[in-house]
Amino acid sequence: MRIVASTVLLAGVLDVTLGAGAARAADTFPKFDIQHNCKLETSETSGVGETMESCVGDETRARDELKPKWDGFKKADQTTCLRETSLDGTPSYVELQICLEMTRDSGIND
Repeated sequence: MRIVASTVLLAGVLDVTLGAGAARAADTFPKFDIQHNCKLETSETSGVGETMESCVGDETRARDELKPKWDGFKKADQTTCLRETSLDGTPSYVELQICLEMTRDSGIND
């Protein structure tokens, strides 16, 4: 019983800590390493049709479109979408933009 309680407590502490980190991260526009992430993404999806050049182009366009709109999104949406798009270790501006727009349009955090 003690191990289960400790595990639950630790999970709660980690969740609060990670949540606080994501909330702080939402205060400023995120900086993703486009080259690195595209290199990982295109090596994992070889044969699917996305090239390094198209990945970098898509990510750069999404970043450039998203940056001036960043402060217009709710902090809760920013936090949620940053967390979701960073789960696999290759955060994406394309995924972040889609998540933010879908969340805003659905009114989930209203």
